Amino acid sequence: MTTAQSTVDSSDLDVQPTPLAQLLLGREADPRSERGVECPGDLPSPSDPGLVERARAAKERLGDKVFVLGHHYQRDEVIQFADVTGDSFKLARDAAARPEAEYIVFCGVHFMAESADILTGDDQKVVLPDLAAGCSMADMATAEQVAECWDVLTEAGIAERVVPVSYMNSSADIKAFTGKHGGTICTSSNAKRALEWAFEQGEQVLFLPDQHLGRNTAVRDMGMSLEDCVVYNPHKPNGGLTAEQLWDAKMILWRGHCSVHGRFSLESVEDVRARIPGVNVLVHPECKHEVVAAADHVGSTEHIIQALEAAPAGSKWAIGTELNLVRRLANRFAAEDKEVVFLDKTVCFCSTMNRIDLPHLVWTLESLADGKLVNRIEVDRETERFAKLALERMLALP
Repeated sequence: MTTAQSTVDSSDLDVQPTPLAQLLLGREADPRSERGVECPGDLPSPSDPGLVERARAAKERLGDKVFVLGHHYQRDEVIQFADVTGDSFKLARDAAARPEAEYIVFCGVHFMAESADILTGDDQKVVLPDLAAGCSMADMATAEQVAECWDVLTEAGIAERVVPVSYMNSSADIKAFTGKHGGTICTSSNAKRALEWAFEQGEQVLFLPDQHLGRNTAVRDMGMSLEDCVVYNPHKPNGGLTAEQLWDAKMILWRGHCSVHGRFSLESVEDVRARIPGVNVLVHPECKHEVVAAADHVGSTEHIIQALEAAPAGSKWAIGTELNLVRRLANRFAAEDKEVVFLDKTVCFCSTMNRIDLPHLVWTLESLADGKLVNRIEVDRETERFAKLALERMLALP
């Protein structure tokens, strides 16, 4: 569980909003949610022409005391200041490999910063430039909901047969639940290995929180059928499933999804093939099953980058992942005569990733350079212990 402090005094309002309304407005923090709060203090104006120089100067003042991580989905204006770029797990491991850095500034979202705090030393401080940079997918599975789900599985008589496998894109609380119940974490690139391991430990898997990655890995990579998968809906009694359905399923998929990858459709694939003859469709495994089935290639963000690096000149690619990365790849590979387009006609950034902008980064770096620790992400010791156990099981996978 992480802590964050609200900067809004609800007593100043004529009408007292409910806790849920406060949360949705970004004015309060649910300690078991990815959603955070707005930053305290004044941010630089986004129109300030000196922002780039201010960021550079503050980073130089900090020197080796700071290590800036940039997720692939970050804005170009932010990614230019990253010491390393990568996906969420690669960045967390990179942070752990820099024990001399006092401050780890994670330009990503909340669960990523939590993972970095879990894997780094106690003397290191992980900072998220905007505490409201959460993850809608991670928010779709709360600790209370998952505990209730486990009660349902226990009542159905199958809990002892079930091994939880949680995607890296989950809160520290969900990772800790996974560790406590003998499960492991996975990434989009090692999900198959994680599931193979889980089925060696038990007979069924509870996959959290992205149903699409779980389904695509089970069916596309492991030869299961769609009938082997059921979807547990935390908003329905017993997850909307009967005891018989739970017993018969090999994969119990949590009803969660990525708001970006979930918007790609079969129509998107058919449309781009009609518009660009000979195009290669490459999508992330968080996409819906019918999109993955219709694509030419499927893989994580790192796989997508590597595939384009290896692609021949003159090839054409439609990419189904976050737009910041696709646009960056399109610019990068245009010089090599590789055409890269976004799979969908509708522009779609990850809204929470885009909360980390240059004003927030400047404010963060200048605050740290002035000796003021801001927006620290700190996972409590008990949660960290079990979450780390789940992460270590993943690291031990063959």
